[in-house]
Amino acid sequence: MRSILLLGAGRSASALIQYLIQHAGGQQWRITVAERDMAAAKRLVHGGEDVAAVVELDASKAEDRAALIAKHDLVISMLPHFMHMDVLRDCLRLKKNVITPSYVPEDLWPLDAEFKAAGLVVLNEMGVDPGIDHMSAMRILDALRAKGARIEAFESYCGGLVAPESDDNPWGYKFSWNPRNVVLAGQGPAARYIEQGELKYIPYHKLFRRTSRVEIPGVGAFEGYANRDSLKYREMYGIAGIPTMLRGTLRKAGYSAAWDALVQLGCTEDGFRMELPADATWAEYVRAFLPETALGQDLRTAAANYLGLDPRGEEMDRLEWLGLFGNGTIGQAGLSPAATLQRLLEAKWVLRPEDKDLLAMWHRFRYALNGRTHEIHATLAVTGMDSTYTAMARTVGLPMAIGAKLLLNGQVADRGVLLPLRPSLYDPILDELATLGIAFTELELEL
Repeated sequence: MRSILLLGAGRSASALIQYLIQHAGGQQWRITVAERDMAAAKRLVHGGEDVAAVVELDASKAEDRAALIAKHDLVISMLPHFMHMDVLRDCLRLKKNVITPSYVPEDLWPLDAEFKAAGLVVLNEMGVDPGIDHMSAMRILDALRAKGARIEAFESYCGGLVAPESDDNPWGYKFSWNPRNVVLAGQGPAARYIEQGELKYIPYHKLFRRTSRVEIPGVGAFEGYANRDSLKYREMYGIAGIPTMLRGTLRKAGYSAAWDALVQLGCTEDGFRMELPADATWAEYVRAFLPETALGQDLRTAAANYLGLDPRGEEMDRLEWLGLFGNGTIGQAGLSPAATLQRLLEAKWVLRPEDKDLLAMWHRFRYALNGRTHEIHATLAVTGMDSTYTAMARTVGLPMAIGAKLLLNGQVADRGVLLPLRPSLYDPILDELATLGIAFTELELEL
């Protein structure tokens, strides 16, 4: 009997838990789901209590967390990314393998040698983005290299969206994953990529103004904005000299321009606390970002003039739909502008129980072979079942679950800090995902 500890049972954990429970008997697994919200975790485990236990855990309490980790063979961390390093250090000290869906923390790389010396695996970036994006790209890149192709361009976009049948708001968006990550998207260092051999940088205050049209056959047309760092995977992917490489995020048309208005107002700032009382209105929240000289007319017009937008335009329509010019109350004092905005968005962009989300991913590869130029377009579109078993939960959770099976069955030969960039990992994971309805379609063109 092998034991698996799942730390955290939030929005993206449903499909992961379901897979582990379904395979527990055949694989001889015993599962522990550790979560602060016991009721939510029990709902996800319901029907699998014979193989899965739910325990209450505040993962910020180091002793309680370490005591649980010590009792298990494998740890899967679904905690917020800022908590991963504490978990990873625990796993190193307690000699446990660990899987996360998150980007490799910079503080983890210096520990790679210690994990290798201990014979341990830290399998990172095992979700959808990062995760399935790496695996699907590497499978195509490795196949192209094997036949002698020269890779000239790689573009990749991914978005957690709302399915067309549940798209009933002017933003074309509902939360299917961590709302805080959505509100803070793009913040930090400037986005960087390379285009025709030239490095390009987009600072945060310009990010949502620099979008590209991305049309996915059979899915729809979207706008894409650049991820923070499109270049750090060049060497890992084996394309260090590639002239064009861009990774980005997908949103429905019109979203980015309206979000940019929130950025320019200051509503996405997270570095200070506002002093508005809990019964302050959303109109007062917006007024707090405008100079007094801009407030000689109604608030919508004042905000539009300050932003250089048409007061009757679609961007202002989207802000008004949120209720930002109205008398609803912010409900909690002492939060940052971003955290205050997040409270509003969680109420307005909620996935109703019957709603379905959409996970869309699109890769474009341009390569030269035998004197001719070709492109491959690879597309993934997954629609969720409902607001619990979402496309996001499936595409984040199932790669980790399959990775856990490979690891516990001794099918991961490498040790240390790993990403799913080798065929020994990406082939079995992508192959099994395809049997579960998560598969890419490819279109090859000769230019």
